[in-house]
Amino acid sequence: MELIQQLVNGISLGSIYALIALGYTMVYGIVRLINFAHGDVFMVGAFVGFYAITGLHLGFFPALLLAMVVCALLGVFIERIAYKPLRNATRIAVLITAIGVSLLIEYGMIYVRGAQPVAYPGTILPDKKIELFGVTISSQSILILCTSIVLMILLQLIVHKTKIGKAMRAVSYDAEAARLMGINVDNTISATFAIGSALAGAAGVIFGIYYIKIEPLMGIIPGLKAFVAAVLGGIGIIPGAMVGGLVLGVIESLVSGLGYSLWRDGVAFIVLILILIFRPSGLFGKNVKEKV
Repeated sequence: MELIQQLVNGISLGSIYALIALGYTMVYGIVRLINFAHGDVFMVGAFVGFYAITGLHLGFFPALLLAMVVCALLGVFIERIAYKPLRNATRIAVLITAIGVSLLIEYGMIYVRGAQPVAYPGTILPDKKIELFGVTISSQSILILCTSIVLMILLQLIVHKTKIGKAMRAVSYDAEAARLMGINVDNTISATFAIGSALAGAAGVIFGIYYIKIEPLMGIIPGLKAFVAAVLGGIGIIPGAMVGGLVLGVIESLVSGLGYSLWRDGVAFIVLILILIFRPSGLFGKNVKEKV
């Protein structure tokens, strides 16, 4: 029963990683960029949700939608200001810029509101305990997991059933050919950043509800772990990011359940090293150039 309990906890945690990882993998699939500021967009989403709940007295879902909108706009702003001018620059220049944007967001937030952590109100969602086959599952965990799954399904529908989704897949396959076919590549890239950042914002609110405490540097470790999840599943592959996030969450929970909780952060990077050594294309990748 303890094993099943840890699996439930791992799936809840993994769904948060998966939402963040989707932003990494979408951006990489389109412009071959690792956006290391993505974890800080997740942090901004958590704070937007917190202030929406405590200041504007919104419920969970309105706060979630507001955080997604704000983070989508932030993602587009970051892409237009920081990354678009470097579209044809070297990889190292873009990477250094991404790290700089990450630090700017983190310490900008500290400058604006201070470094002290805050706690999400515990009453925003009902937290009833449900006994199922000897396993205790909270209603809060079920709602969070269902919300994450719905968002992932919506993303799949957007990518495969809408005009912007078709444009994203075309740009991912060949940006120059897509431009010749009349697709606005710049707007497509901005839409990709907007969608990925919106999912990160949603993950921030869900993380705040689930773990209570948030602070301006909270995006560093979850952001890195989500990057590991994206690499695990196959960077640039959307289903891979989903599965990678869930697998990583389950691995972490099992490590904690075995009594090695001090290793739960380290195990993510052990997974990264192993996947880069034995299968660098990831679980779903056939080669490193696999597309969205």
